Amino acid sequence: MPSVTRTDPATRPSRSGGSPAPRHTPRTARLEPTPLARALVWLGVGVLFVAGLFLIDWLAPSLYPATLSTRAQDGLTLAISVLIESLPFVVLGVVLSIVVQVWVPPGLIERWMPRRAWARRAMLSLLGMIVPVCECGNVPFARGLLMRGFSVPETMTFLIAAPIVNPIVIITTHQAFGFSDGILVARILGGYAIANLIGWLYSRHPSPDALLTDRFRDTCELVTHEPGGKGRRTLAQFVVELRAVMPALVIGSALAGAVQVLIPRDALLAIGSNPALSIVAMMALAMVVSICSNVDAFFALSFASTFTPGSIVAFLLVGPLVDVKMLALMRTTFTWRTLGGIVVVVVLSAFAIGTAVNLLA
Repeated sequence: MPSVTRTDPATRPSRSGGSPAPRHTPRTARLEPTPLARALVWLGVGVLFVAGLFLIDWLAPSLYPATLSTRAQDGLTLAISVLIESLPFVVLGVVLSIVVQVWVPPGLIERWMPRRAWARRAMLSLLGMIVPVCECGNVPFARGLLMRGFSVPETMTFLIAAPIVNPIVIITTHQAFGFSDGILVARILGGYAIANLIGWLYSRHPSPDALLTDRFRDTCELVTHEPGGKGRRTLAQFVVELRAVMPALVIGSALAGAVQVLIPRDALLAIGSNPALSIVAMMALAMVVSICSNVDAFFALSFASTFTPGSIVAFLLVGPLVDVKMLALMRTTFTWRTLGGIVVVVVLSAFAIGTAVNLLA
């Protein structure tokens, strides 16, 4: 029987006698994992890794017979205690932040704004009381305010005040210090005053729009919501905000333990007992450490026995407003010159407030 040569339908000559019909190969759909799926996968990997370490220690304790030194144990104990004590407040802050960002209808905020410029700034500086976002989340929210039509000075007032006057920060600061030495009151009133001072200063600018970067229109896409229903957006933002906050929390807790055991006690006492030098040192530390304002009070608590109350207040004011992480976030919206002016005002104001607290304490 003669063999039969089968012609590929995709290359079979057309009936009109022309060139072969083009091959139409169906494209294989590539399912790219979403950011939420990737975050959940890495979270699962981290949980399995930690569980594996505990399982190895339980099943084969002889593999690691050596114990940690006393200093290492003290530092680890302090770091874990700070982490455990602050973790519930971080989760609560993330949940409340998502409620406001996802479930509050658009336009609800504008209805309650007064018409006078100074009154609008004063009101916006208190918006953090009902929009409890730390510095990790208030920059996208501030960009949203700009897109809604709020002026640059008004948005700056919210941006500076929100990390301090929101209820989660007030609760954690009270949990750490109570009302001792006026630290809680000085932080709240100081943050409110600094925010309104910056808003007033930049309201005198002849061209407030020049304070914004040319890339602002592109970065405004960061405030768009996740596609899908509110439930999906809630879960996605919960994962995203935890990914932003948790590294700062873990690193800050580790630093809190390391500083106490690595830096000589005499050096801390020498710096902390000087009213002016202690303020400068704590402001510099606040800008470098970049701890979330929801938990920075617990970090500062480890210095309360060696540093002056005014230096603690300066740390709690400078950190949430102009630390390295906050400046990087604000750079997506404001020019370097604008950020330099904000840093100068915040540092000088925090130094003055810290000095006043030392005199009154």
